[in-house]
Amino acid sequence: MSIKVKSPKDSFTVMNELVLPNDTNTLNNLMGGRLLHWMDIAAAISAQKHCNRIVVTASVDNVSFQQPIKLGDVITIEAKVTRAFNTSVEVRLDVWAENIPSGSRAKSNEAYYTFVAVDQSGRTIPVPELKPETQEEIELFAGALRRRQLRLILGGKMQPNDAKELKALFFPE
Repeated sequence: MSIKVKSPKDSFTVMNELVLPNDTNTLNNLMGGRLLHWMDIAAAISAQKHCNRIVVTASVDNVSFQQPIKLGDVITIEAKVTRAFNTSVEVRLDVWAENIPSGSRAKSNEAYYTFVAVDQSGRTIPVPELKPETQEEIELFAGALRRRQLRLILGGKMQPNDAKELKALFFPE
């Protein structure tokens, strides 16, 4: 069976959430765990669109909170696959917070999630290739290999000396 080559736009997903009282802490700011939960859902939908398979979260890169998200804000999470490997995909997420009455909109977070495609028995399966089209997609695609190597090193699954693309950033030939 031949696996179709896909574009990042095929996996593009937009998810909106309204920050309600049950989503906030005592300062009326969105709880970080709730945002991570929403981000995981949006990223999983994006990965499933690319893979046409069940996917499971393999890793979440550093997520920094650039500013608090307030009660009543509308959260927009944009997700798309940046690179496909053998059985996994990297998904980039951008999170925006919007205060509808004031019309203000600001970027709150960005992150990379990695998902592995699995069959009904939970065994890993190959994923479609990704072909970036825009300049931004090409840059994200190229950076994905370095990010993957860093994840593997931090997870103890790769030796630093084997991370050729990552080493090239620090020790150009």
